[in-house]
Amino acid sequence: MAKHLRRELSNRHIQLIAIGGAIGTGLFFGSGNTIAKAGPSILFTYMIVGFFLFLFMRAMGEMLLAKTGFNTFTDIAHEYLGPFVGFVVGWSYWMSWVITVMGDLTAIAQYINYFNPNIPNWLTCFSVLIFLLVLNLSSTKIFGELEFWFSIIKVVTILALIVVGIVLVALAFKTPTGAHASFSNLYSHGGMFPHGMSGFLMSFEMAVYAFMGIEFIGITAGETKDPEKTLPRAINSVPLRIIIFYVGALAVIMMVVPWTQINPENSPFVSLFALAGVPFAALLINSVVLTAAASSANSGIFTNSRILFSLGDKQQAPKMMVALSKRGIPQNALIVTCILISITVILNFIIPDGEKVFVYISSVVTSITIVVWALIVCAYISYVKKDKALHQASKFKLPGGVFAAYSVIIFFIFIAIILLFDPETLIGFILSPVWYSGVAIAYYFHKRALSKDPDRLAKL
Repeated sequence: MAKHLRRELSNRHIQLIAIGGAIGTGLFFGSGNTIAKAGPSILFTYMIVGFFLFLFMRAMGEMLLAKTGFNTFTDIAHEYLGPFVGFVVGWSYWMSWVITVMGDLTAIAQYINYFNPNIPNWLTCFSVLIFLLVLNLSSTKIFGELEFWFSIIKVVTILALIVVGIVLVALAFKTPTGAHASFSNLYSHGGMFPHGMSGFLMSFEMAVYAFMGIEFIGITAGETKDPEKTLPRAINSVPLRIIIFYVGALAVIMMVVPWTQINPENSPFVSLFALAGVPFAALLINSVVLTAAASSANSGIFTNSRILFSLGDKQQAPKMMVALSKRGIPQNALIVTCILISITVILNFIIPDGEKVFVYISSVVTSITIVVWALIVCAYISYVKKDKALHQASKFKLPGGVFAAYSVIIFFIFIAIILLFDPETLIGFILSPVWYSGVAIAYYFHKRALSKDPDRLAKL
């Protein structure tokens, strides 16, 4: 049996995993609804959210490189905010990904229905879950390869859309509704802020949700080859990726089709490719969205196994979670994670339209993720105070230091306030305190149980 996680993820794996983490199914499938609610102002929203998340990533990156013994960012929370916060961050993030993967599997079942409606959702969920479990049990390198190609598909699709859109604008293409593709479409239909400041502010919730998973690089730290070079490259390229894949893609879409003519219920990607004369546009985008959902589920299973491994290493999860296979894979953590995720198979068997089950539960994921992000930044502030020498010696400092960190925390608080005005996300904020109370109670009993074992308590 191996004793340590193996560093099998190369530079190309990490770069594409970083890209994949920033491109979710929402960009392909839900961007029509996003544009309809915010209009062209959504471009500014992505820029602002992307800027603060870049600072967040730099803070996390500095700490991961300061102590390469960190396997995940839960280790960071444990180190600089104490075992209780580490316990809360680890188990909360783990649960948020369990719910996310359950939703991803349900989405995959729906997309498979597009190709073959005779296959029951529960069977698709079960088959995909077993397939991803087997792949993750094989080796970390195979996981990296799978994510590499998943990300390639998403990147090629977006770049193709941008090229097609630019060509249509250059040709002043006339759409079936009589509108001409033009740069002026971005500001000539009610201006850049057609719904005023209220529409602009409410778009932040959509942008934050779209970027969930961007912190995934912080889970791969313990299995990355040459992290001192690989992680900075991946993090520093975040702004460029946001400009190209979000701002660029959505700007091109709204230049070709005025935002007032975009159907919020359909993918604008399908509409644009259809205008370009691609006869299989719907088939193409559905295939890409299926790939994106599979990528998210695959990443979630990987993430949860490493989180459980990290918690076990800190005496905050059963000791069996630390067990590694001969290939350096936390196999027990993988199996336990997939057993819990398999609840979605039962849900899809009982309720064929199973995605309704996750409408409000998934809002809890949003609130949990924001809290986890904020706590990581709080850990950075503690790191600067406790490990001044490491901070001063760092070659990958957070630009702006502690001042930037406080700015990011204030921004997250701002996002949390906005989420209170959305009925669906409000449910998440109402339910999330229940979750955190449960985690706090679990920590109390966990620590009480360890009090009978002084050696293990010391490690906690």
